[in-house]
Amino acid sequence: MNVPAALGNLPQPLYFFDGYCVLCSRFVAFCLKRDPEGRLKFASAQSGLGKRVLFALDLPDDALDRTILLLEGDRIYTRSTAALRAVRHLKGPARWLYPLILVPKILRDPIYDIIARNRLRWFGRLEACLVPSPQTRIRFIDL
Repeated sequence: MNVPAALGNLPQPLYFFDGYCVLCSRFVAFCLKRDPEGRLKFASAQSGLGKRVLFALDLPDDALDRTILLLEGDRIYTRSTAALRAVRHLKGPARWLYPLILVPKILRDPIYDIIARNRLRWFGRLEACLVPSPQTRIRFIDL
C-alpha cells in the first residue's frame, strides 16, 4: 500500500509496534542494538502518531494490535513483510533473515498471524509502554 500524502513528511524507515507487547518491545530492542547508524525509527501503536497513521490509512483503532507497520519510501508494509524489511537495515547476522522475503506471503503471513494472535499469552504484556534509554530516545517518534 502506498503512503498517503498526509504521512509523507515522517522520518523513514519508521516501524510501528505495540508498546505493551513484550515480544514487540524485545524486537525493537533487538533492532536498536543492531542498527548502530540509527536508520530505523520507531513509534508505538499507542502514541498520537500511531493513532494518526491508523486514521490516515483508514484502519480500525485496534489494527496495530494485530500487525506491525513499516513506512519505507513511498510504501507501507505490514505483517511478516514489515518485520523482514526492518531486519534488512540491521548489521550482522540478523540481516540473514531478510532472504525469507522470497518465501511467498501466503506462506509467511499465516505463521505471523499465529504468533500475533498468541504473543501476549506466550510472551506477556508490559504494565507500561516501552521506555527508551536516553541514548535511543531520539530514535522514537512522538513519545
